[in-house]
Amino acid sequence: MISVEKMSRSIKAFVRPLLAPKIPKSISEKFRHINQKNMNLIEASLKQNYFIHENASYKDNEAYLSSDEGQKDLRDHLYGRLDVFRNTIIPWLSNAKPLSGSRILEIGCGTGSSAVALAEQGADVTAVDIIEKDLIVAKDRSRIYDLNVNFICANATEVNEIFVNQHFDFIIFFASLEHMTHNERMIAMKNTWDMLSPGGLWCVIETPNRLWYYDSHTSLLPFYHWLPDDLAFLYSQFSPRKTFCNSYRELDDDSKLAFLRKGRGVSYHEFELTMKRAEKLDVVSSLQIFLRSQNFLYKVLWALTNKRRFELLIKQVGPNIHRGFYHQDLDLIIRKD
Repeated sequence: MISVEKMSRSIKAFVRPLLAPKIPKSISEKFRHINQKNMNLIEASLKQNYFIHENASYKDNEAYLSSDEGQKDLRDHLYGRLDVFRNTIIPWLSNAKPLSGSRILEIGCGTGSSAVALAEQGADVTAVDIIEKDLIVAKDRSRIYDLNVNFICANATEVNEIFVNQHFDFIIFFASLEHMTHNERMIAMKNTWDMLSPGGLWCVIETPNRLWYYDSHTSLLPFYHWLPDDLAFLYSQFSPRKTFCNSYRELDDDSKLAFLRKGRGVSYHEFELTMKRAEKLDVVSSLQIFLRSQNFLYKVLWALTNKRRFELLIKQVGPNIHRGFYHQDLDLIIRKD
């Protein structure tokens, strides 16, 4: 008998291609494909580097990787993230400015899936991450895909000192702002905004919106983003996510820092404090609006969800700013003027 969970996964797998935007041939023809032998090499690198530290709360990482959750996590890092970036993020970014020949600074590259997707389009990519073990995997991945990416181990707060007087067409924070402390985030956002020349694009991708009613990123709990950090720390014990709920019980400095790095939401308020008033920002595009414009079925199904109703509600009561600041995740391209 098929379980409800497996049936749900099957339905999602069937529907997902129908909701994806059309990928221009000029983009898809640049995708690089590797054989199973090389995929096995990336898997070995992930197991030897990434999963060792990522699931340190588990005494037996081998047991984690043999679990359903661990297998899903492994597949995501092997090819899932690369597929998503290629099929959604790349067409979106390319629609704002051609990637070929563009100089890109990516902050929070992790194990390198996004860097590969950008580099194979002909971009000149410099990718930064704070975790050295992740960068080992990223370097292995780019080598296997035969791509030249400049990887640097550094904190996002340091990039303005590392890249003095260097020009970038894109500065991209990919799933990274939410993993910074409040102070780090403010410094990184202000400094990178100041680094851009007029016409440069500042991008945030896959960052949970603090205003949203449900946290699908870290805790899988309702109203979690709205809690102050100390209360969220204590309340995390009720998370259904096993790798999270048992991790943070002692409220000391080390545990608090590790907890914050697991992911807290970001909202338009940080943008106003580090860039300019949100209504004056030149928001070129929002990923969700782009996807709705590219696929009629996606737009119709979104219109039937609670997400649409909540988005309309907070936009109605909030300030008159770009609608992208009211989506579940912040996926925005902002032009420096």
